[in-house]
Amino acid sequence: MILAQYPPMGWNSWDCYGAAVTEKTVRENADYMAKYLKAYGWEYVVVDIQWYQPTAQTHDYEPFSELTMDGFGRLLPAPNRFPSAADGRGFKPLADYVHGLGLKFGIHIMRGLPRMAAHRRLPIEGSAYGCHEAANPNSICAWNPDMYGTRADRPAARAYYDSVFRLYAAWGVDFVKCDDIAREYPHCRREIEIISEAARGCGRDIVLSLSPGPAPLEEAEHLKTYANMWRITDDFWDEWRLLKAMFERAEKWCVHAGPGHWPDADMLLLGALRQCYDDHPAGQWTRFTPAEQRTMMSLWCVARSPLMMGGDLTKNDDFTLSLLTNGPLLEIEKESFCGHPLRTSEAESAWLAPRMDGRGCYAAAFNLSDEARAVSISPDEIGRGFTKATELWSGEAASTLSATLPPHDAAVWKIEY
Repeated sequence: MILAQYPPMGWNSWDCYGAAVTEKTVRENADYMAKYLKAYGWEYVVVDIQWYQPTAQTHDYEPFSELTMDGFGRLLPAPNRFPSAADGRGFKPLADYVHGLGLKFGIHIMRGLPRMAAHRRLPIEGSAYGCHEAANPNSICAWNPDMYGTRADRPAARAYYDSVFRLYAAWGVDFVKCDDIAREYPHCRREIEIISEAARGCGRDIVLSLSPGPAPLEEAEHLKTYANMWRITDDFWDEWRLLKAMFERAEKWCVHAGPGHWPDADMLLLGALRQCYDDHPAGQWTRFTPAEQRTMMSLWCVARSPLMMGGDLTKNDDFTLSLLTNGPLLEIEKESFCGHPLRTSEAESAWLAPRMDGRGCYAAAFNLSDEARAVSISPDEIGRGFTKATELWSGEAASTLSATLPPHDAAVWKIEY
């Protein structure tokens, strides 16, 4: 069985709750996913950064705070934020709850090990090494103060990663997002390898995601060998210029999308974002227009990016829910292959994704301009005629692949030969 046969689909807590996510929020979002989204393929519930930091309240990080940790330098959920983790139970009770809903459970980690563990010279579980032997104080994250990178060429580093992935397997973790690593070539090359080896050797199937981007395109084969998904961009936020720029990134990376390895365009900026920002303008809602949200969903699907919802699911309005439950659109992720652009200009883009059954394809047209625009895709561009076409946002039958679109909007057709 190939792990991550299709692009993973789920929810991640970062865009809405930053470092301040709590067990209550995770359970509520899991409940919502099970009730409204599971039937459409959504399955991963991912707790993002600093779940081990007791005083986290925003997207910001507190320098050199006291982290929750066991006697072997392995980070544990802060019990004041994750009450079921008390008494050393870790994430197992929360993972069991998520599994009980028919879903899968994921966590975020930073590469390396806690600086606290190295300074205290804690032993590494299951080995004769100490955390100080694995730590590399000269390898630090530029934006988060919690960790040292490892001396990946030393047995102590592999022993440490083996110990933490054994713990994650015991908790029932299905997905690990490892941060501060995807764009850190070449000095993190070996660290990526030992993290992957530890994940694959822990006795449990764990999807491995690497962040942040942009990952180097020239390292595509290495990434495909050692990870299931990796970021092709830095943190993506709800600005049209960033969404428009994603067309170029997706074009460069689309040839590397396939079973078990998926270039990741980052989370879907939909619905209720930035819920832990006190000073954000009223509403704390996505700044993308409805048209831009359709474009984002359409591009991510036709390029076969993983789909990770970034907003608080429990606050979805009807429109947001309709985006996440457009079954015919979401089927592109599982029914197509080799999605690629036919052409892209400053004003528009057209993409094609053949269907695996050979009976048709998907075609998408995007208006990238700031004015309403007629866009079309000709049979010559597809390479053959067709007997039937359905536009997937409207659900309407179409005799031609053409539409007049508002600024920044998209049309997607399912085509039958």
